[in-house]
Amino acid sequence: MARSPLPPYHTVSAFVARRIYRDTRAVLAPKAPEVPDVRLLAFENYAMRVYRPAVEHSANETLPALMYFHGGGWTIGDVDTHDVLCRQLAVGARCVVFSVDYRLAPEYPFPAAVDDCFAATCYVAENAAKLKIQGLAVGGDSAGGNLAATVALLARDAGGPALAFQLLIYPATDQRMGTASHERNGQGYLLTADAIRYFRRNYLPNERDWSDWRASPLLAKSHADLPPALLITAGYDPLVDEGRAYADKLRAAGVAVEYRDYADMVHGFLLFGGVLDTANAAVADSCAALRRAFEKVLA
Repeated sequence: MARSPLPPYHTVSAFVARRIYRDTRAVLAPKAPEVPDVRLLAFENYAMRVYRPAVEHSANETLPALMYFHGGGWTIGDVDTHDVLCRQLAVGARCVVFSVDYRLAPEYPFPAAVDDCFAATCYVAENAAKLKIQGLAVGGDSAGGNLAATVALLARDAGGPALAFQLLIYPATDQRMGTASHERNGQGYLLTADAIRYFRRNYLPNERDWSDWRASPLLAKSHADLPPALLITAGYDPLVDEGRAYADKLRAAGVAVEYRDYADMVHGFLLFGGVLDTANAAVADSCAALRRAFEKVLA
């Protein structure tokens, strides 16, 4: 990747950055699992790709569900770049995955992505019977992990939807970029400090919003009464310290947290299962955690 002739994201427009990101995913991704039922739900501001895995008895069987929010700095990424991962989660966790195609910055800055992801979560919860689901979790990687954490906080404060679990994969939790790992891992490990500033500038053009808890969920006044979580970090990620800090915040507030740091990995590694065995192991860990959470809901 270091030898790639393609320009860094922060040196090009969002339009070009999206194309680079989309067109380079297949080189690193594992083979896509077969999912028999994949369809699109479209709304005014967002869309969702829905993955329903095979079930033993009937295509109409009720299954638990995961709202998945893709990464990409709120600027790049879409349901196609995360298609393989969502298929892996649907099959491995035996759940319906709703992959949300939320609005991207800089065309739609904060809080558009938050609004779309919460609206999508509310829609799925309110239409659970029609969608044949029971039990709902939220999850995402990087910017998507940030959105998942924020949606969980919003759902708690709004009195619903009821969430069974949070899958937070190397989430961005503090937009101030003040932790030691931003300095320690800010160059040479795929996600750079320049790229993070570029994404933040697109998503949060007003500096005052950096401390808004909907952008920096670590800064929420309370983290009590949130759903249990699996929080994954990577040792060579600029975001590792704020991810660990969020796990500590949840735990201190009485939330059940399983924290896993993949010490020799870089940011984004879960999507690299075509070349990294550790990526597939982390996906399997995520699926197992989701299954355990769903078993409690369905018991």
